[in-house]
Amino acid sequence: MTQIGIFFGGKDNGSTSKVAHRIQELFGAGATVHNVSSAAKHDVEKYDFLVLGTAAWGIGEMHSDWERFIDKLVEADLANKKIALFGLGDQKVYPESFVDGMGTIFCRLPFKGNVVGFTSTRGYNFYYSTAEKDGNFVGLAIDDDTQREFTDQRIMDWVNQIKKEAGI
Repeated sequence: MTQIGIFFGGKDNGSTSKVAHRIQELFGAGATVHNVSSAAKHDVEKYDFLVLGTAAWGIGEMHSDWERFIDKLVEADLANKKIALFGLGDQKVYPESFVDGMGTIFCRLPFKGNVVGFTSTRGYNFYYSTAEKDGNFVGLAIDDDTQREFTDQRIMDWVNQIKKEAGI
């Protein structure tokens, strides 16, 4: 069975945590959630598949917990791991930096070819995101502020997509 580590930055009762736990629920057995504020390099290395999530913090940065954890992540042996990303943001208030935190994590990954789960930018209303590459987001974009009604379906569709792409 594929071991899945879901790592998020933020409050344990915040929106990013809720999305991480919903993803865990959809994966079922073999998926474990970690807050990066208390995670270590060895926590990352024990999983075959990583799901990494952050909220946009300030004006589009990754969460401050990720600022402290990102170096541990990139020092880990990621060469043979599949990785999926999710990011939360507010496209109405911050249309110039929507889910930029997810884009920052993607940029820091040493093996971008290992990333699965790109999603379409259709259905969103923003004008710039570092998480956008060739008309797609580098992962799942969630706007729980202005498009909450789409959140659960987007998560379910994305988890099914990454299961197929990663062969889980």
